Amino acid sequence: MIAVDHTGFSVTSLEEAIQFWTEAMGFDLTRQGEMGGEFLREATGVDDPRCRMAVVTAPNGYPIELLEYSTGGTLGQTPRSAGAIGAAHIALVVTDIHTAISRVETAGWAIKGSPQSIPAGPRCGTMVAYISGPDGITIELMQPPV
Repeated sequence: MIAVDHTGFSVTSLEEAIQFWTEAMGFDLTRQGEMGGEFLREATGVDDPRCRMAVVTAPNGYPIELLEYSTGGTLGQTPRSAGAIGAAHIALVVTDIHTAISRVETAGWAIKGSPQSIPAGPRCGTMVAYISGPDGITIELMQPPV
């Protein structure tokens, strides 16, 4: 493991979540955007993963990713799906995503999707994969481009 990258939370309302994190918690709104399509479905294992997102940053620089999946309300409030309301994930930076996945599978945990390279944006070329860790905790593995 190299580092912890960010923490993500699936939310019911992106606007309300941004308001909470910025006004109540003192975070700064860093960016907003939309994600979806084949890349996100393959990376997360969520069917029809249309998603609005925002990143809020703590005063010390630690980012929290807020994700409003279009199908979130139908997925239930369980950590078994990366897109479920209330589900959270922690992102860990790794040097070799395939070796990390192999270690996860050897330990008896499951990969949720398949490793995917981010196709555009500030993280273009970063390989990502979602795994299910102990107690259903979702962990995103991130391998930066070389």
